[in-house]
Amino acid sequence: MRLNQRQSQINPYDESGIILKEVTGHIEFQDVHFRYPTRPTIPVLMNLSLKCVTRGITALVGPSGSGKSTAIALFERFYEPSKGNILLDGHNIKLLNIRWLRSIIGFVQQEPVLFNISIRDNIAYGDNRREVTQDEIETAARMANIHEFIRSLPKGYETLCGMKGSQLSGGQKQRIAMARALIRSPKILLLDEATSALDNESEKVVQAALDKERFSRTCLNITHRLSTIQNSEKIAVVDRGKVKEEGTHNELLRLNGLYTKLIAAQQRST
Repeated sequence: MRLNQRQSQINPYDESGIILKEVTGHIEFQDVHFRYPTRPTIPVLMNLSLKCVTRGITALVGPSGSGKSTAIALFERFYEPSKGNILLDGHNIKLLNIRWLRSIIGFVQQEPVLFNISIRDNIAYGDNRREVTQDEIETAARMANIHEFIRSLPKGYETLCGMKGSQLSGGQKQRIAMARALIRSPKILLLDEATSALDNESEKVVQAALDKERFSRTCLNITHRLSTIQNSEKIAVVDRGKVKEEGTHNELLRLNGLYTKLIAAQQRST
């Protein structure tokens, strides 16, 4: 068996690049194309163009494998587009300092990584550049709808999470990860199926907290549960690597296109 020793084109420790003094949070994808290096013959994104709502919520929806998560990975600069540009406040993100760029991003994924340390320290790790206060930790936990659960534990915030969060349910891990992302007050919040393990009521509470804070950051929210993103300022329907439809919930319903079909399919399955 041969091992391919493939070196990333992106150096995460590169100290060069622009650091913006102020961040408005305007994100734009311009005619972005991408293929994964391990599958160079399979296009993932093709002519993807999207202007995200500045200091608001842009939801990315669409069939599995349509390229939604890839778009987020490109914004975080885990990969480079093969063609096209991604801009933050008018600057090509390739020209920005990569460590600074990632420092202003909060990211929560479907399977969050928790460490075998206390719940408090797992949340505080979200802003490990400074000593965060207990009040800040609890505020973030309330926003993520996990504070009352933590308080109910015998050791409260000092409870150990276990290896990879093994002492917690999937929904509890996701909410702790959400609190960890919010503790640093990120300018950009990226959610990739971040509430998929929550029951409907818990997800509504978390979504309401995000809605309340929507004007303080730009949020890209990938989700398959369409009922939770109807209040988003923009919903972009991604299919086969392109944005096929975009608009508000009501605007997309009036189109009677792919978004309407996705909602109908989800309603039939419940």
